[in-house]
Order: sequence, then C-alpha cells, then structure tokens
Amino acid sequence: MKLGYIRVSTLEQNEGRQRVLMEEKNIEKIFIDKCSGKDTNRPKLKEIMEYAREGDIIHIESFSRLARSTKDLLELVDYFKSKGVSLVSFKENLDTTTPTGKLMLTMIGAIAEFERECLLERQREGIALAKAEGKYKGRKKIDFPEEWEAIYNKYKIRDITATKAMELLDLKRNTFYRLKEDWE
Repeated sequence: MKLGYIRVSTLEQNEGRQRVLMEEKNIEKIFIDKCSGKDTNRPKLKEIMEYAREGDIIHIESFSRLARSTKDLLELVDYFKSKGVSLVSFKENLDTTTPTGKLMLTMIGAIAEFERECLLERQREGIALAKAEGKYKGRKKIDFPEEWEAIYNKYKIRDITATKAMELLDLKRNTFYRLKEDWE
C-alpha cells in the first residue's frame, strides 16, 4: 500500500503543499501531524508506524518532515526496515531500501540536524542581542488570578484537585505550579 506522512510544525501552518504532492503521486492513505518534529512522540507518526505492513511504502515530502535529528531518522528507518516497509522521499529522491539510499539518508539527516542547530544558535544570539539592547523582555509574566487565594486554599485542603483548580482559574499546568511556588 502507498502510505503518506505529512508534518507541519504548528496548527497554523498549512499542509496543502505536501497534500497536493501526495495526491499527485496517488497515495492511498495519508497521516498528518501538526506538531514539532523535535522528537518522535507524535500521534500520527505513531499511528503510521503501527499501521504500516510488510511491502508498504511510506512516502514523505522530505526526510526533515519525518525527523529532525539524525539519530531519530535512522531509528525510524531501521524500524520500518524491520517491518519490511520502505521509505521514499520526494525532495531527496531517495529509496531507503538501497545501500546508496541509506548512505545518502545518513548524510542528509546529519545536514538537516546541523541546519537546525545553526538556526537555534542564531535565534539564541538574536535574543541575547535584543535583550542587551533592551528590546526583548521575554514573555509577559502571568499574575495571580483574582480568585487565586480562595481556589488555592480549596486545593490546599484537598477540597478540589489541582486539575479542577487549573480549570477554575483558567491556567495551564506549568503556570499553575509556577504560581503555586511563588505563593508558598
């Protein structure tokens, strides 16, 4: 079966370009993730890993859509190979079932990882420069909600769970626990 895997980094990004490519290649079933590729903990990636059977071919727009690190990329290739599943990349025009394809894949993965590290380094340098110039303040600190004390006290005496307190205060988990630390 011809399977397709599409990934964009955020919910706001559009997978249309990749989807059109898959449709042009007559891909039978497409799996779409809208999340970062920093690791392999992605719902649709896990789903395609489970779904793929021996003889299937997974098509991807480029190997960077599958993994951001060489290690993850090679582990995924080995996993699919052990299941008898091939990977084909349109952009790199590679088939991982051949020795040359495997060699090229390793090199492409290393280059992609290098590019990602360079991007992150430039980003850190830009933020440091902006901070030094007083232009970057970071994310605005979230203050205690009006109902904090009353709801926190209920949480503290175990009248409500932390999850319920977060829901009532309309706070995310990390924010709730950071405020909790600041309060105590």
